[in-house]
Amino acid sequence: MAKVVYKFGDDISTDIIYPGRFMATVLPTETPQYAFADNQDLNSKLVNGQIEKGSIIIAGKNFGCGSSREQAVSTIKGHELVIIAKNFARIFLQNSVNLGLNTITCPDIEAEINDEIVITETKVINKTQGREFDLIPHPPARQAIIDAGGLINYTRKKLMEKI
Repeated sequence: MAKVVYKFGDDISTDIIYPGRFMATVLPTETPQYAFADNQDLNSKLVNGQIEKGSIIIAGKNFGCGSSREQAVSTIKGHELVIIAKNFARIFLQNSVNLGLNTITCPDIEAEINDEIVITETKVINKTQGREFDLIPHPPARQAIIDAGGLINYTRKKLMEKI
């Protein structure tokens, strides 16, 4: 079970997730410090370790729209957050798979900050509200990449299996 730590609406762009002025910083070990940099409250809690790994951010439609910057994913991945959204921008979703970020598409999700959430293979269960919502699972190939921690780890694993 994990807690919702923040809730966004629709059309959250990669500029909100990882502002363009930080594009000179591209190392996945360095990008997390700039997660949601213009949201001082959320950024401060993330940077100061006040948000537990595995915590959940809820979002509306089109999360990750805008540019195709991979840093928008790596900054979230660096904090090991889970993003549950009504849907994701296509490029952001593919970058999430490639980097192993846990993204959950749940078109009818309803949750508030501090709600306790359980995620199963087919449902998002809001324990606080006593409600269940169907999720749209990733295709098996995509889920295997996410489970491996991203495309590089997945490829490495597959290559090692052949040795």
